[in-house]
Amino acid sequence: MHKYRKLAKKIKQRAQELQTMTDQELKRQTTELRDQLKNGKSLDDILIESYATVCEADRRILGLTPYLTQIIGALVLHEGNIAEMKTGEGKTLTATMPLYLHGLIGNGVFLITANPYLARRDAEEIGKVYRWLGLTVGLGVPNDDEEDDDERELDQIYASDIVYTTHSSLGFDYLFDNLATTPDKQHIKRLNYAIIDEIDSILLDQAQTPLIVSGAPNVKSNLYELSELMIHQLKEGIDFKTATDAKSVWLTPAGISHLEEFAGIKDLLSEKHHNLYRHLVLALKANYLFTKDRDYVVEAQTVVLLDKMNGRKLPGTKLQAGLHQAIEAKEGVKLSDETKGMASITYQNLFKLFTRISGMTGTALTDADEFRDTYHLNTIVIPTNQKVIRKDHPDQVYVTNQAKIEASLAKLEEITQQNRPVLIETGSVSMSELYSRLLLAKGYAHNVLNATSAAKENRIIKEAGNVDSITVATAMAGRGTDIKLSNDAKKNGGLYVIGTERMSSARIDNQLRGRSGRQGEPGDSMFFVSLEDKIVTENAPKWVKKFRKQCISNPNFDINQPLTELRIKHVVDRAQSVQKNSEVSGRRQTLAFDEVAKVQRNYLYQLRNKIMRSADLDQLMITAIRTVISNFVSYVHSYTEVMDFIYNNIDYFFVDEKQILEQSWENPSFLTEFLLKLIKQQEQKVFKQFSSDDQLLYYKRLVLLKSIDLMWIEQVDALQQLKEVVSNRNWGQHKPVYEYQTEAQRSFEAMKNEIYLLILKNTLLSEIVYQDDGTIKLVFV
Repeated sequence: MHKYRKLAKKIKQRAQELQTMTDQELKRQTTELRDQLKNGKSLDDILIESYATVCEADRRILGLTPYLTQIIGALVLHEGNIAEMKTGEGKTLTATMPLYLHGLIGNGVFLITANPYLARRDAEEIGKVYRWLGLTVGLGVPNDDEEDDDERELDQIYASDIVYTTHSSLGFDYLFDNLATTPDKQHIKRLNYAIIDEIDSILLDQAQTPLIVSGAPNVKSNLYELSELMIHQLKEGIDFKTATDAKSVWLTPAGISHLEEFAGIKDLLSEKHHNLYRHLVLALKANYLFTKDRDYVVEAQTVVLLDKMNGRKLPGTKLQAGLHQAIEAKEGVKLSDETKGMASITYQNLFKLFTRISGMTGTALTDADEFRDTYHLNTIVIPTNQKVIRKDHPDQVYVTNQAKIEASLAKLEEITQQNRPVLIETGSVSMSELYSRLLLAKGYAHNVLNATSAAKENRIIKEAGNVDSITVATAMAGRGTDIKLSNDAKKNGGLYVIGTERMSSARIDNQLRGRSGRQGEPGDSMFFVSLEDKIVTENAPKWVKKFRKQCISNPNFDINQPLTELRIKHVVDRAQSVQKNSEVSGRRQTLAFDEVAKVQRNYLYQLRNKIMRSADLDQLMITAIRTVISNFVSYVHSYTEVMDFIYNNIDYFFVDEKQILEQSWENPSFLTEFLLKLIKQQEQKVFKQFSSDDQLLYYKRLVLLKSIDLMWIEQVDALQQLKEVVSNRNWGQHKPVYEYQTEAQRSFEAMKNEIYLLILKNTLLSEIVYQDDGTIKLVFV
């Protein structure tokens, strides 16, 4: 920290010196700094001057002068580290310095936010500084919620010196770039440097959900509704069992027998009934692993997933491999199409494509080991500008949820009498609505911030710092807007945060606490928890459940009093530790799965790029054709198979006029030469239809790309299904990742052969139609 502080003081001193410059002189700094880079200087060489320049620009344009601690944070970000900066410490202003410095190089510099609203806000408000200094700023998300993604000028956006966007927008644009058929339809030229805001939310909490571009729908299944009906005939504990952590569910032998009886079939686990069994397992998961108003909401007869971190709705995002449709069947809404994935990538591997990444968050230290091991990022805690004086009170632990809720409401009544604002955190939409009803019954006016009220978020947070304000929220992480206290609220003791349950990790709890006590303001936080909370029931040892039952059944035990035993007070901490270990393990497995897919994805993306940019594709087509013929000749067993192969892949109208082929097809050398000669003849007929070499080259390019893309879609879908299958084998002492690796490699080799066959077929059998305007329409087989 000493070296950062020393350097920050130099920057602050230089920024003060720059105050004597005119606006034109300060703006000219950008040109001079860029010239120095062109003449061989490094970013480190110009760091002090560039940071000082943007600090002075911040003062002139925004009226904000970065604190020394913000400059320290900016230095940490430049080096490719995570800066842990408490809520209210000004992460947005901190980012201006490294973004300006790296933006001097040109495009490929990104500020990644947690949601589109923050990207739009910062591109507009903070972008004024960069534009004033002569840099270009792009917005990678739609300008508003009404604008469509397709309306964005992607070339212009990604050519900007600095791009504000979200992790999902960037990810999907990257995947679509790698489905393009010509280089001019690829928009992201460089992935140089990124600052990820709320980096723990993006790289940890959302790491197990891969980005998937969906394509053509699978054949619609009528088994979802049937499976939903059948599952409700089963009894928990007899026909199926749920893991103690409530994260997995499985059928017992008795359950399988009962389902066979219900369906009137034998051997449900056979290949013949594989599809029915898959749907039954999906229905089981939908009913017992996913909870309405916690994991999703039903809105306008549609199932909409919820962000676990901040309770926001995730429109357009769907669970894969049929699970989303199983939830729709559970809720009795219209089933959406089950689509095949065309392309997929995890956030881990997306951000590993950058030359350098850094991140900001209020809470990263608790997961510093994982950031270092997975992403090679060090976490550095930035000192606060003002000392934190917030009081974090010990948890109040109760036996039952009812006792906990009543105690938390009693605390709220006590705080409101002090004319202090209160923030009540809940773990689900349904719990936030329960608190809302209880507050209304007691006559308390309040705001509710959850998935159903996200449109009012700005107004709700703006009012949350007033003396008479009570705000009930599902979660506050990643919202990006600070609660600003009125002067009276500060005088009365500041914001009081009441947590109604501990979340899945201490990091998320700390994010909630951090909403109070920003910039040295007064404040308090207290969590009310019970032995019936989700984190406890799923992760605590068995004795806790037994203890809870004993307390409830004991007539002499006062259920409304908080528990004071030391071992009980540590139950939640230990449960969180168990949960954290489970999540870390899950993220590692997700990364391991995607590392396998990454090798395949990179191979095909590199091949696609080579095809799009190559002026000679003949060698690749020759290799494909020779491989197909070699494979076919090695396994063909009959003359009928030979004729079928020719009709389906080379020539619809072939006739073996002199029966030469019929007499000699069993000779491998003859058959090979015969087929290659026939292919050559057909090629000449096809290629003669093109009037120029450019048209022919474009035809060959499309043939290759379409063949690759079609089979890659099948492979992505197969990998998704494979992941589900091997994950469910974990209980059988199998090694899921090893099995996935083995099966994925086998399917990849098979896919390459299918690509080669499709290249042959598309080259010779596609329909070429000349349009009236002279253009050509291609209809691939």
